[in-house]
Amino acid sequence: MTQAPADRRATRRRHDREIVALAVPAFGALVAEPLFVMVDSAIIGHLGTAQLAGLGIASVLLTTAVSVFVFLAYATTAAVARRVGAGDLQAAIRQGMDGIWLALLLGTAVIAVVLPLAPALVDLLGASDTAAPYAVTYLRISALGIPAMLVVLASTGVLRGLQDTRTPLYVAIAGFVANGALNAGLVYGADLGIAGSAWGTVIAQWGMAAAFLRVVLRGARRHGASLLPDTAGIRASAQAGAPLLVRTLSLRAILMIATAVAARLGDADVAAHQIILSLWSLLAFALDAIAIAGQAIIGRYLGANDTRGAREACRRMVEWGIAAGIALGLLVIISRPLFLPLFTSDSVVKDTALPALLMVALSQPICGIVFVLDGVLMGAGDGPYLAGAMLITLAAFAPVALLVPTFGGGLTSLWGAMTLMMTVRMLTLWLRARSGRWIVTGATR
Repeated sequence: MTQAPADRRATRRRHDREIVALAVPAFGALVAEPLFVMVDSAIIGHLGTAQLAGLGIASVLLTTAVSVFVFLAYATTAAVARRVGAGDLQAAIRQGMDGIWLALLLGTAVIAVVLPLAPALVDLLGASDTAAPYAVTYLRISALGIPAMLVVLASTGVLRGLQDTRTPLYVAIAGFVANGALNAGLVYGADLGIAGSAWGTVIAQWGMAAAFLRVVLRGARRHGASLLPDTAGIRASAQAGAPLLVRTLSLRAILMIATAVAARLGDADVAAHQIILSLWSLLAFALDAIAIAGQAIIGRYLGANDTRGAREACRRMVEWGIAAGIALGLLVIISRPLFLPLFTSDSVVKDTALPALLMVALSQPICGIVFVLDGVLMGAGDGPYLAGAMLITLAAFAPVALLVPTFGGGLTSLWGAMTLMMTVRMLTLWLRARSGRWIVTGATR
């Protein structure tokens, strides 16, 4: 039965309100996360070049260690949202607790690996003799905060599944403020140097984890959900997250290949690449906010057995993704001459980056579709397909990117390969969305 024009407009307005209510706070929380590293860099940078270099090396290792477990947020969001849609809040929170217990187990395992291997890991990244001691110190202390950060990921997934993205924003802001104050006090006030920065960040991370746990535990008591670890539930959370782990590792491999190829092109190219990659990551935050809304909304509709609502929400979010991509692309084109001087005064680096930035701008509508459909399929719990699609994308991207130094074109060709990568992702995700096979209703998939 075809909807009347007035009904279609009302449906679109309802979806718009839901998307904005979830996406805007989610964007704020996403942007707050990288500010932790920026604050640490600003404070440690005044201690000396060796200390800052040590922080840079340790931060790469820590970011990688945490980012590979981002499935704790994604998988938990989808599972909790389904149960919310089914009207079973007790089971929703119970599912979330399983994810939090899994986060604690994984975080403990990571600590057991990082503490003894810290010198070897730092050496693997080629740290200089002067920077290595600082990197090891920062890495070993900061590793103690990894379980907290994984708990933050899982708890964020719980709240997103409960259709709450405001609380993660508030916690992120509080954590950012606490991190800055603690870092300044311990580094300069207590004269602890780089160790003080690491301890300040660890304390802020555990404070964030405690704030999240307080909110989740309050909900558990309200709805009579058990807080004890459940082996079967933890195992189910791990199984749901495993395909998303494959997806994340494949994406990390793509980014590592791109950086390695840029390094082979020359110093100016790799410098320009790092500038462009930082902008690309910032643009991704805006698009990822819509994807997060998609995870929560689609999971809820499918849990409520509302296939029509899920399809309509998917269609509307794709329209949002395209519009956001066009707007971001135009913003990049307009701001190119203003953006580059913020990062470099080297005219060679600027000239190298300018045409590559144009490629980034043209790809943004494609990125908008990719991020939204990625979020829709995550919300549907379609992890195995996402893993397979990302492996196909990696297989398509790697040979093209690796041939860039041979066939020429420099950094612009490399970012042409990145655009090809996003196009392959778009096609694989669009085919899945169009097939309707992702639509599996019920409290569990």
